[in-house]
Amino acid sequence: MSRTRHTSDLKQQLLGEARGRRRTRPAAPPSRDEAPGAPPSTTGVPEHLTRFDQHPGYQQLSMMREGARRLGLTDPFFKRHDGNAGATTTIQGREYLNFASYNYLGFSGDPRVNRAAQDALERYGSSVSASRIVSGERPIHGELEAALAEAYGVDDAVAFVSGHATNVSTLGYLLGPRDLVLHDAYVHNSALVGAQLSGAQRMAFAHNDPAALEDLLSRHRHRFERVMIVIEGLYSMDGDLPDLPRFVEIKRRHQAWLMVDEAHSFGVLGERGLGLREHFDVPASDVDIWMGTLSKTLAGCGGFIAGCQALVDTLRYLAPGFLYSVGMPAQVAAPSLAALALMREEPERARRLREISRYFLDRARDRGLDTGESIGAAVVPVILGSSPLAASVSHALFERGINVQPILHPAVPEKSARLRFFLSCDHTEADIDCTLDELTAILAAHP
Repeated sequence: MSRTRHTSDLKQQLLGEARGRRRTRPAAPPSRDEAPGAPPSTTGVPEHLTRFDQHPGYQQLSMMREGARRLGLTDPFFKRHDGNAGATTTIQGREYLNFASYNYLGFSGDPRVNRAAQDALERYGSSVSASRIVSGERPIHGELEAALAEAYGVDDAVAFVSGHATNVSTLGYLLGPRDLVLHDAYVHNSALVGAQLSGAQRMAFAHNDPAALEDLLSRHRHRFERVMIVIEGLYSMDGDLPDLPRFVEIKRRHQAWLMVDEAHSFGVLGERGLGLREHFDVPASDVDIWMGTLSKTLAGCGGFIAGCQALVDTLRYLAPGFLYSVGMPAQVAAPSLAALALMREEPERARRLREISRYFLDRARDRGLDTGESIGAAVVPVILGSSPLAASVSHALFERGINVQPILHPAVPEKSARLRFFLSCDHTEADIDCTLDELTAILAAHP
């Protein structure tokens, strides 16, 4: 029997077992924590509804772990890195070529960025010990936000302590039950959660399809007060980008807001790495809300919103994820401020990233690998079409000294399971050639 057939049969068997467990949940065995002869529950609530080991999420996780065990695979997640992760990394004492980190411009670990963090730590301590509006404000917060606003050419910016919480809190606060969120079908989970929290109605349009958005607006805009359109600057699963001028034109015609999540595009797109607006030469004011993260190009942690003064003031004083959260530690803000300055001084980093990303994309396609719709800008998937295969190939590459994560169902549709390669400006052509040679050899050995 071929390995492909074996993995397919195993998957079906495991799914069948999981379905069987779901059907018999009401007859779950007594908890091991219960004393023998304990009296039955008087609430009428089935015991399986009170046990975490019977939760559907844990049941799915158990099924995945059992499948990996039967295939002889190790868990590809939560690998422990011994130090900084850039183009290379050390995991449990062994050095690897690394394609699993967002350190696009190599600023994480840069001595100048490290020194900025150390200086801030020594001056301000390890925590600002309060929300910023109460007594957690420090000069470096304002310096970072002013630098972000300058980079975007907008009035102001506000920095949150979490990138995910930036979208959740912004969308959750700005919109309400009489409003509508229209989002790309591939938009990040944080935007979906924010839309759900807001109480607004939510509709997805086909990925990177302005015509599909136009159709939804034509049919539904009149039913709602505020409408928010949410897209990404660079989609982290596929490495493709939206037609920003077209989306701007549509949002204007239908009197909607446009929000662009630049978590993966700021520092990557554009001649100076200034993101999607520079790539398309679009004025910053054409987009209502610019969102970004500090944890990728900017070597820190957290997120930000940049835009007009009224937007930023509203979020700074009223958005729950900012108002009720402790302020960003100074030693987290300082590296991002330093990275912004270095971006201006060393634009060649963004150029090198574009060149090595394009080299990876071209060489992968030359070998017949499916890279989907990637434009070759920091993110290049290699689509394998099967979760067991993606996990197996990732495992085999890891054994050969190459660290790349598999993206498995349900994160993507099963037929789109893939390896996702994140490129750094510090990768070399030799790194790419070695990696793709190993990858094609591993795939050739699979039936």
